[in-house]
Amino acid sequence: MKRYLGHKKILRIYIDNQDKFEDKPLWEEILKKVKEHGLSGATVFKGVAGIGAHTEIRSFNVFTISQELPLVIEIIDSEEKIVDFIDKIDYMISEGITTMCDTQVIKYKHR
Repeated sequence: MKRYLGHKKILRIYIDNQDKFEDKPLWEEILKKVKEHGLSGATVFKGVAGIGAHTEIRSFNVFTISQELPLVIEIIDSEEKIVDFIDKIDYMISEGITTMCDTQVIKYKHR
C-alpha cells in the first residue's frame, strides 16, 4: 500500500447532478472512467446548495420535483495519472470547473 502514501494531487470536478453524458448521469460515467484508468478511487459529494457560473443559487427545495444540486467528484492520485485522466475525460464535461491541488497521504488502510 506504500504506492498510495506520500505527495499526491487532489483532482476536484465541480458539476451538477443533472449533467449528462450520452443521456447518462455524468458523475456515473466519470466514475466508470476512474475505474477504467486504474486511479486510486473517487468520491462523489452532493452539495446542499451552491452558486455556479450562471450565478443562480441551486439548493434543495422540498416543493420542486427536479432538484439541481452541485456535485464534487474528488480523486487522489499521482500528478502523472491525474493529468492523463483529465485529458481523457475533458470531452465529457460541457460545463463545470476542474481543479487540482497538492496533498500528502499519510495513512492508507485497506482490508
